[in-house]
Amino acid sequence: MTEFYDERDTMDPEAREAALLAQLSSHVAHAKANAPFYAKRFKDIDPEAITSRAALAELPVTYKSDLVEAQAAHPPFGGLNATPPGAMAHLFRSPGPICEPEGDGHDFWRGARALHACGVRKGDICHNSFSYHLTPGAWLLDSAARALGAAVFPGGVGNTDLQVEAMAHFKANVFCGTPDFLKILLERGREMGADLSSLKKAVVGGGALPPSLRKLIKDEFDVLPLQNYGTADLGIIAYETPAMEGMLLSEGAVVEIVRPGSGDAVAAGEVGEVVVTIFSKDYPLTRFATGDLSAMLPGISPCGRTAPRIKGWMGRADQTAKIRGMFVRPTQMEQIKAAHPEIGKLRLTITSLDHRDQFSIACETASQDPALAGKIAETAKKVLNLAGPVELALAGSLPSDGKVIDDARTYE
Repeated sequence: MTEFYDERDTMDPEAREAALLAQLSSHVAHAKANAPFYAKRFKDIDPEAITSRAALAELPVTYKSDLVEAQAAHPPFGGLNATPPGAMAHLFRSPGPICEPEGDGHDFWRGARALHACGVRKGDICHNSFSYHLTPGAWLLDSAARALGAAVFPGGVGNTDLQVEAMAHFKANVFCGTPDFLKILLERGREMGADLSSLKKAVVGGGALPPSLRKLIKDEFDVLPLQNYGTADLGIIAYETPAMEGMLLSEGAVVEIVRPGSGDAVAAGEVGEVVVTIFSKDYPLTRFATGDLSAMLPGISPCGRTAPRIKGWMGRADQTAKIRGMFVRPTQMEQIKAAHPEIGKLRLTITSLDHRDQFSIACETASQDPALAGKIAETAKKVLNLAGPVELALAGSLPSDGKVIDDARTYE
């Protein structure tokens, strides 16, 4: 079994950086010439001058809010796409709402290297429990596994017992999904008496993997979960290896760590917002702000791969949070409030019970009618793509701290 995906895994760091920066000029030129959004944004930019990280840092940052506004004005992708929608492989719509394309190409999301680092190989059987519905979540790892020659069972979310039965029936040896759902499936399999002993590898993301949860899954079920970090817009950004010392940056992307809201680079090792440029001919996102916080790690990974590393996901630069693999944003909370004039103030609180994300929404309303709570819960489910309880509160009872999303989860 080949330890490394290809020669770039062990490429000289200086040579890798030079090769990466050599692509900047042509990337900016392509975006400017073919994506209307960037044609306007880069109107006064000379692509040939963008040959260094310092030059890249002079370009404006593209924020999620820019996507929402641009896509509303110029659907479906706001002019950020350089390939027509009909020439894409898949079209997605995530909460926000924000639409994302998948280009028609091999391993479009750059996930094969990440899965390979986790031990996925040709002939493996991957049980994929990320969501296949509306959003690209599952497709990031589905396409990566197939690029490696592995078979994929598209489990999606929910239907726990059926998924356990399928995992046992097909003798899946790789799991892809959120860490908490992996634990749920393994524990339910034990309760059902299902033979899940074939499962040895797990590629997880979309939720926290605290050391206690990783230890529990490894010690009780002999499965080692390794993390990947990606977004629906950008694909896989970074991934963990068995060394479990930080996350290696994906090839084919320039990652910057900047001071939130400014676009200016932070000092080496300092925590800042992750900003990414991907060399995609179809969707050439440039200096795209993820809203996630992280920091660069010094040195080279003990696994022998030489790509730069980040510490991993270290929180959000705003109130946006992730629940069961789905982003929840303040703008969505405003949508819920706008749909119900009875609401004065509202607040979504996220907690964790037995490593499983939980949330509830408290709404200040004059009426305490349970039927109103039910109607608000129905709206919230449609807006968030998540179901959770709604509690009605008296006017003035919620904190006046400006928060509409309170992430109260604690991880050990």
